Amino acid sequence: MMARSRYSAVAIILHWLIALIIIGNIIGGLALDTFLDSADPAMKMTGFKIIQLHKALGLTVIGLTLLRLLWRLANPAPALPAHMTPFEVLLAKATHLGFYTLMLLLPLSGWAMVSTSAKRFPISYFGFFDVPYLPLGQSQTLGGLMHESHELLGFAAIALISLHVLAALKHHYFDRDDVLARMLPWVRARG
Repeated sequence: MMARSRYSAVAIILHWLIALIIIGNIIGGLALDTFLDSADPAMKMTGFKIIQLHKALGLTVIGLTLLRLLWRLANPAPALPAHMTPFEVLLAKATHLGFYTLMLLLPLSGWAMVSTSAKRFPISYFGFFDVPYLPLGQSQTLGGLMHESHELLGFAAIALISLHVLAALKHHYFDRDDVLARMLPWVRARG
Protein backbone atom coordinates (compact mmCIF):
# COMPACT_ATOMS: atom_id res chain seq x y z
CA MET A 1 0.00 0.00 0.00
CA MET A 2 1.34 3.44 -0.95
CA ALA A 3 1.87 6.02 1.81
CA ARG A 4 -0.53 8.97 1.86
CA SER A 5 0.96 12.28 0.76
CA ARG A 6 -1.91 14.44 2.05
CA TYR A 7 -4.78 14.24 4.48
CA SER A 8 -8.17 12.92 3.39
CA ALA A 9 -11.04 15.31 2.72
CA VAL A 10 -12.75 14.13 5.93
CA ALA A 11 -9.62 14.83 8.01
CA ILE A 12 -9.25 18.28 6.43
CA ILE A 13 -12.90 19.19 7.04
CA LEU A 14 -12.77 18.00 10.66
CA HIS A 15 -9.47 19.85 11.23
CA TRP A 16 -10.76 23.20 9.98
CA LEU A 17 -14.25 22.88 11.46
CA ILE A 18 -12.88 22.12 14.93
CA ALA A 19 -10.22 24.84 14.56
CA LEU A 20 -12.82 27.49 13.62
CA ILE A 21 -15.12 26.51 16.49
CA ILE A 22 -12.30 26.54 19.04
CA ILE A 23 -10.91 29.88 17.85
CA GLY A 24 -14.42 31.36 17.84
CA ASN A 25 -15.09 30.02 21.32
CA ILE A 26 -11.80 31.43 22.61
CA ILE A 27 -12.68 34.85 21.20
CA GLY A 28 -16.18 34.60 22.68
CA GLY A 29 -14.81 33.47 26.04
CA LEU A 30 -12.31 36.34 26.17
CA ALA A 31 -14.99 38.90 25.27
CA LEU A 32 -17.66 37.47 27.55
CA ASP A 33 -16.93 39.48 30.71
CA THR A 34 -17.25 42.73 28.73
CA PHE A 35 -20.85 41.81 27.96
CA LEU A 36 -21.86 40.15 31.24
CA ASP A 37 -20.34 42.88 33.43
CA SER A 38 -22.06 45.66 31.49
CA ALA A 39 -24.74 47.80 33.11
CA ASP A 40 -26.52 47.90 29.75
CA PRO A 41 -29.29 45.24 29.70
CA ALA A 42 -28.89 44.74 25.94
CA MET A 43 -25.16 44.05 26.38
CA LYS A 44 -25.91 41.64 29.22
CA MET A 45 -28.48 39.81 27.07
CA THR A 46 -25.91 39.56 24.26
CA GLY A 47 -23.51 38.07 26.82
CA PHE A 48 -26.07 35.41 27.77
CA LYS A 49 -26.56 34.56 24.07
CA ILE A 50 -22.79 34.32 23.60
CA ILE A 51 -22.41 31.97 26.58
CA GLN A 52 -25.23 29.71 25.33
CA LEU A 53 -23.58 29.55 21.90
CA HIS A 54 -20.19 29.00 23.59
CA LYS A 55 -21.58 26.01 25.52
CA ALA A 56 -23.30 24.43 22.51
CA LEU A 57 -20.20 24.84 20.35
CA GLY A 58 -18.00 23.40 23.12
CA LEU A 59 -20.20 20.31 23.29
CA THR A 60 -20.00 20.08 19.50
CA VAL A 61 -16.19 20.04 19.75
CA ILE A 62 -16.38 16.97 22.01
CA GLY A 63 -18.43 15.07 19.42
CA LEU A 64 -16.31 16.22 16.48
CA THR A 65 -13.10 15.37 18.34
CA LEU A 66 -14.30 11.84 19.06
CA LEU A 67 -15.23 11.48 15.40
CA ARG A 68 -11.82 12.86 14.40
CA LEU A 69 -10.03 10.41 16.70
CA LEU A 70 -11.96 7.48 15.23
CA TRP A 71 -11.19 8.70 11.72
CA ARG A 72 -7.51 9.12 12.58
CA LEU A 73 -7.29 5.58 13.97
CA ALA A 74 -8.75 4.20 10.74
CA ASN A 75 -6.85 6.62 8.46
CA PRO A 76 -3.32 7.34 9.69
CA ALA A 77 -1.79 10.74 9.00
CA PRO A 78 0.74 11.15 6.21
CA ALA A 79 4.35 10.54 7.23
CA LEU A 80 6.33 13.49 8.49
CA PRO A 81 9.05 14.81 6.16
CA ALA A 82 12.31 12.86 6.31
CA HIS A 83 14.34 16.03 6.92
CA MET A 84 12.77 16.62 10.35
CA THR A 85 15.09 16.11 13.31
CA PRO A 86 14.13 13.67 16.08
CA PHE A 87 13.35 16.67 18.30
CA GLU A 88 11.03 18.16 15.65
CA VAL A 89 9.26 14.82 15.26
CA LEU A 90 8.83 14.57 19.03
CA LEU A 91 7.55 18.16 19.19
CA ALA A 92 5.09 17.52 16.33
CA LYS A 93 3.73 14.38 18.01
CA ALA A 94 3.52 16.11 21.42
CA THR A 95 1.69 19.05 19.86
CA HIS A 96 -0.88 16.77 18.21
CA LEU A 97 -1.37 14.83 21.44
CA GLY A 98 -1.75 18.16 23.25
CA PHE A 99 -4.40 19.26 20.75
CA TYR A 100 -6.45 16.08 21.15
CA THR A 101 -6.19 16.40 24.93
CA LEU A 102 -7.25 20.06 24.86
CA MET A 103 -10.06 19.41 22.38
CA LEU A 104 -11.59 17.09 24.97
CA LEU A 105 -10.54 18.64 28.29
CA LEU A 106 -11.35 22.26 27.41
CA PRO A 107 -15.05 21.67 26.68
CA LEU A 108 -15.35 19.02 29.41
CA SER A 109 -13.97 21.49 31.97
CA GLY A 110 -16.56 24.04 30.81
CA TRP A 111 -19.32 21.46 31.11
CA ALA A 112 -18.04 20.56 34.59
CA MET A 113 -17.88 24.26 35.53
CA VAL A 114 -21.52 24.78 34.55
CA SER A 115 -22.53 21.52 36.23
CA THR A 116 -21.01 22.51 39.59
CA SER A 117 -22.15 26.14 39.57
CA ALA A 118 -24.67 27.44 42.07
CA LYS A 119 -26.33 29.26 39.14
CA ARG A 120 -28.05 26.42 37.29
CA PHE A 121 -28.62 27.93 33.85
CA PRO A 122 -29.73 25.30 31.35
CA ILE A 123 -27.19 23.98 28.87
CA SER A 124 -29.14 24.41 25.67
CA TYR A 125 -27.84 22.67 22.56
CA PHE A 126 -28.66 25.36 19.98
CA GLY A 127 -32.22 25.54 21.36
CA PHE A 128 -33.02 21.97 20.27
CA PHE A 129 -32.72 20.31 23.68
CA ASP A 130 -31.13 20.79 27.09
CA VAL A 131 -27.98 18.83 27.88
CA PRO A 132 -27.94 17.31 31.36
CA TYR A 133 -25.42 18.48 33.91
CA LEU A 134 -22.50 16.21 34.71
CA PRO A 135 -23.21 14.33 37.97
CA LEU A 136 -20.69 16.30 40.03
CA GLY A 137 -23.02 18.08 42.44
CA GLN A 138 -23.08 21.80 43.13
CA SER A 139 -19.94 22.99 44.86
CA GLN A 140 -18.53 26.48 44.98
CA THR A 141 -15.03 25.09 45.52
CA LEU A 142 -15.24 22.58 42.67
CA GLY A 143 -16.97 25.16 40.46
CA GLY A 144 -14.14 27.62 41.10
CA LEU A 145 -11.56 24.95 40.33
CA MET A 146 -13.35 24.06 37.09
CA HIS A 147 -13.58 27.75 36.15
CA GLU A 148 -9.83 28.19 36.68
CA SER A 149 -9.10 24.96 34.80
CA HIS A 150 -11.29 26.04 31.88
CA GLU A 151 -9.56 29.41 31.73
CA LEU A 152 -6.05 27.94 31.95
CA LEU A 153 -6.87 25.33 29.30
CA GLY A 154 -8.13 28.16 27.08
CA PHE A 155 -4.81 29.98 27.41
CA ALA A 156 -2.96 26.70 26.78
CA ALA A 157 -5.03 26.32 23.59
CA ILE A 158 -3.99 29.83 22.49
CA ALA A 159 -0.34 28.92 23.05
CA LEU A 160 -0.64 25.59 21.23
CA ILE A 161 -2.54 27.14 18.30
CA SER A 162 0.18 29.80 18.01
CA LEU A 163 2.91 27.15 18.04
CA HIS A 164 1.01 25.09 15.46
CA VAL A 165 0.53 28.03 13.09
CA LEU A 166 4.17 29.10 13.42
CA ALA A 167 5.34 25.53 12.75
CA ALA A 168 3.11 25.25 9.68
CA LEU A 169 4.48 28.54 8.34
CA LYS A 170 8.05 27.40 9.08
CA HIS A 171 7.46 24.22 7.11
CA HIS A 172 5.98 26.13 4.18
CA TYR A 173 8.30 29.14 3.94
CA PHE A 174 11.61 27.94 5.42
CA ASP A 175 11.67 24.15 5.02
CA ARG A 176 9.72 24.44 1.75
CA ASP A 177 8.03 21.07 2.32
CA ASP A 178 4.41 19.97 1.90
CA VAL A 179 3.32 19.88 5.58
CA LEU A 180 1.04 22.92 5.21
CA ALA A 181 -0.02 22.11 1.65
CA ARG A 182 -1.37 18.68 2.56
CA MET A 183 -3.86 20.25 5.01
CA LEU A 184 -4.74 23.08 2.61
CA PRO A 185 -5.77 21.50 -0.69
CA TRP A 186 -5.59 24.84 -2.56
CA VAL A 187 -1.92 25.37 -1.58
CA ARG A 188 0.60 23.53 -3.74
CA ALA A 189 3.57 21.69 -2.29
CA ARG A 190 6.89 23.31 -3.11
CA GLY A 191 8.70 20.04 -3.66
